[in-house]
Amino acid sequence: MLSSLFKSHSQRAPLRPYLRAFSTNLPVLQQAAPVTQAKVATTKNFINGEFVESSTDKWIELRNPATQELVTLVPETTREELDAATDAAASAFKQWSQTSVLSRQRIMLDLQYLIKQNHDRIAENIVEEQGKTFIDAKGDVFRGLQVVEQACSLTSLLMGEKLTVAKDMETYTFREPLGVTAGICPFNFPAMIPLWMFPLALATGNTMVLKPSERDPGATMLLAQLAAEAGVPKGVLNVVHGSVDTVNYICDEPRIKAISFVGSDHAGKHIYDRGSLNGKRVQANLGAKNHGVILPDASKQSTLNAIAGAAFGAAGQRCMALSTAIFVGEAQEWIPELIERAKALKVSYGMEPDTDVGPLITVQAKERVERLIQSGVDQGAKLLLDGRGYKPQGYENGNFVGPTIISDVTTNMECYKEEIFGPVLVCLKAETLDDAIEIINNNPYGNGTAVFTNSGPNARKFQYEVDAGQVGINVPIPVPVPPFSFTGSRGSILGDLNFYGKTGVQFYTKLKTVTSLWKESDADHTRSSVAMPTMH
Repeated sequence: MLSSLFKSHSQRAPLRPYLRAFSTNLPVLQQAAPVTQAKVATTKNFINGEFVESSTDKWIELRNPATQELVTLVPETTREELDAATDAAASAFKQWSQTSVLSRQRIMLDLQYLIKQNHDRIAENIVEEQGKTFIDAKGDVFRGLQVVEQACSLTSLLMGEKLTVAKDMETYTFREPLGVTAGICPFNFPAMIPLWMFPLALATGNTMVLKPSERDPGATMLLAQLAAEAGVPKGVLNVVHGSVDTVNYICDEPRIKAISFVGSDHAGKHIYDRGSLNGKRVQANLGAKNHGVILPDASKQSTLNAIAGAAFGAAGQRCMALSTAIFVGEAQEWIPELIERAKALKVSYGMEPDTDVGPLITVQAKERVERLIQSGVDQGAKLLLDGRGYKPQGYENGNFVGPTIISDVTTNMECYKEEIFGPVLVCLKAETLDDAIEIINNNPYGNGTAVFTNSGPNARKFQYEVDAGQVGINVPIPVPVPPFSFTGSRGSILGDLNFYGKTGVQFYTKLKTVTSLWKESDADHTRSSVAMPTMH
């Protein structure tokens, strides 16, 4: 049966074709073994413009993180189905790559319109499958939509260069698509990350095989339906599912020329190494440990609000979460007030009014977060606010961890070295700004950082001396808007071309340089010359 969320919206257009495809019933299966004869919704593949039921005998259960209700079964897509998706993408590339940039731009304009029209419905699906609050899920969709809007500007981003290098000789460049590309997405941004990938890939003339997270693929499936309605031809965008076997197929399949990945360190390093060895272009955004430096001259109230929101929002399941705070000098006295702000946050199901913090994605994620909290206590840190064991009324079975604050953390502790990926803020102390910068620069990750200060000189010193790819000055989560690129650095990214912005376009295209010679003397002359011939 459809989940309660889909039931409440099943009559809405234009997503009904997807909902019909999504609601096909099959016996419940998991890991190739029948469990019961009950019926449950299954997620389909999207191959060559059609929602196709998988013939697999291996299914992955997807449960609502707040209730443990079984929402759908996600297939481990078979090798034959993966080949079919790649066949469709390779075949469609021949014609799609020859379409004009204006035609592709027009489709992107229609896609961004459809996403706006269905913004709330996509967000509601994210709440059900991923656990975000509704307002945060809307932000997830919106930040992805901004990349679609950037894809509408391809007419200028794809322009080449031209120079006359000698008499009658010109050299010029232009960008061409790569061919079949692939995207491998994480669970924490079910709409934004797919929208980082397939709109730019398609707008630049490529086709794509896209693998959403097996933990929350619904938003991607809705976006695939919208892309088809916007005019994306059959085979240009294909969606497959699964875990390790599907990822390895994407890394090994020779017709796939490039892979875009966002996710964990372990998976990202595997994909980068395996894909690169197979001659593919790979961009992989990995883990992070983002530090916020609080100076005593900062605006106290706005800084504390910013830290609480950036540390605990999205239940801490952001690669740009401000998970580590360094309090400099007298700012260390602000921690008690930060605790009071964290206590005031409402923890519940994302569709409940005024909810600030939703559940973690899985039971296993909850257990890992709780283990890392305990490791801090065991290693000598102070647990100032303990969110473990949190059970909101009516959602007692959910994967909830409330806001948690650990102080007196040192850089050798496991809770500092690991990316916790939960609503946990670890607090360190530093005597000077130089000490804080040294802590950040000694950390292997370089995704993002922030400084809170009213001192222009201190802000300037920080932005130039800190070794992180994205710096916020009184901005806790400095994720750039799409005219710029997502520029994580050091241990947070593999590959030398970043996501979206100008480098995103460069990732999905290859530069071709042409040098041409058209001699003026070879042109047909319409007027005869009567001058005496001369020797040169």
